[in-house]
Amino acid sequence: MSDHLSHPLPNIPDSNLPKVVIVGAGFGGLKLAMKLRNKQFQVILLDKHNFHQFQPLFYQVATAGLEPSAISFPLRKIFHGSKNVTFRMAQVDHFDPAIKRLYTDMGYIDYTYLVLAMGADTNYFGSKSIEEAASPMKTVSEALYIRNKIISNYERAINIEKAEDRKSLMNVVIVGGGPTGVELAGAMADLRNTVLPKDYPELNFHNMKIVLIEAGSELLGPMSKESKESALKYLQGLGVEVMLNTLVKNYDGKVVSLADKDPIETQTLLWAAGIKPNRIGGLSEGSYAPNGRVLVDDYSEVKGCPDVYALGDISLMVQEDYPRGHPQVAQVAIQQAVCLNNNLQNIAAGKERRAFKYKDLGSMATVGRKLAVVDLPFVRFQGILAWFTWLFVHLMAILGVKNKLFIFLDWSWNYLSFDPSLRLLIKPKAVRPSEQKALTEER
Repeated sequence: MSDHLSHPLPNIPDSNLPKVVIVGAGFGGLKLAMKLRNKQFQVILLDKHNFHQFQPLFYQVATAGLEPSAISFPLRKIFHGSKNVTFRMAQVDHFDPAIKRLYTDMGYIDYTYLVLAMGADTNYFGSKSIEEAASPMKTVSEALYIRNKIISNYERAINIEKAEDRKSLMNVVIVGGGPTGVELAGAMADLRNTVLPKDYPELNFHNMKIVLIEAGSELLGPMSKESKESALKYLQGLGVEVMLNTLVKNYDGKVVSLADKDPIETQTLLWAAGIKPNRIGGLSEGSYAPNGRVLVDDYSEVKGCPDVYALGDISLMVQEDYPRGHPQVAQVAIQQAVCLNNNLQNIAAGKERRAFKYKDLGSMATVGRKLAVVDLPFVRFQGILAWFTWLFVHLMAILGVKNKLFIFLDWSWNYLSFDPSLRLLIKPKAVRPSEQKALTEER
């Protein structure tokens, strides 16, 4: 047996309270931990990062609109002064429901209630070549990698004499017509149209293609017809080439091969085409739906696995209004966390649990500067008013006063000058062999 599987997670405070172990500090896991703060539970929050990442704004980090620290918030700071919440940075391995024990790379921990909130990762739909060569955007570090890659490409392109040879470095192809793909395409078009020509006057940006590829027949699938049509019109107005009903067959790092269409030269393929739930060992195959999501009941409890719950993107709760499960968006995870918090307290008080009921607060997407689409339950609108609504909603959702202030100042400066100042190429130092050996031994 591995050493980390044979000893308990060290330095966990002793407590006689029911122990709630939460795996993942995304929107759902963090919301639950915050709701249970200073309640009659011992809460252990585990995550492989020591900060919360605000995913809706990853694309702004990738396109030099925001700095990574502005959308990241230290988890330990959130729980300063909390008597019952403990955070540990750890990688979860599996759990044993028979003895209620969770195993991590730092040791095991016993639980009264286990909450799985690990979120989802990029879905490449089985293509190994795309997985190896494309750039995903599911973490802050991946968003920063994209920023570095784009800037590095233009620095390289300026040293190439023939315009024809620069094409693959300058073209950007984005796969996926959901909110992430649409927002990335709009932001990239804004950079190409107004910012990059000033940075690189020697390059002809009229030759730079920004292509958004969607396998379906429309953009922003779940949104209203008006929003879909407006988003398409806005992107085309910005000079984005939108290719609907188009399948990506292959990508070798330089050429995107398409089904029934001409290939596209690019060294930058940004993959936003889908997500797949993260998995954990310990659940039987019968606990999973065909799409990999964990089957849960109306209380978010995993079917056939008492006292184990799943929240957000990884869970599939079939209800009358949502026969295929709820959308994999932040609001679902947050509302499920609030409901589970209430139910755990009801259990402790000997009261009846209440079934989860999702309240759709609407959806929105920004399409470049001063353009957005908003679908609210009672009204739909597009254009600059939608853009200001999008800004306000996302600013209020960010954790921490300092982060809100930094983002507000960045957005204000970018709006007034339209010259984001974060176009820095920050390369990590090469790791020496001795350092790599030490890192490997630590793991």
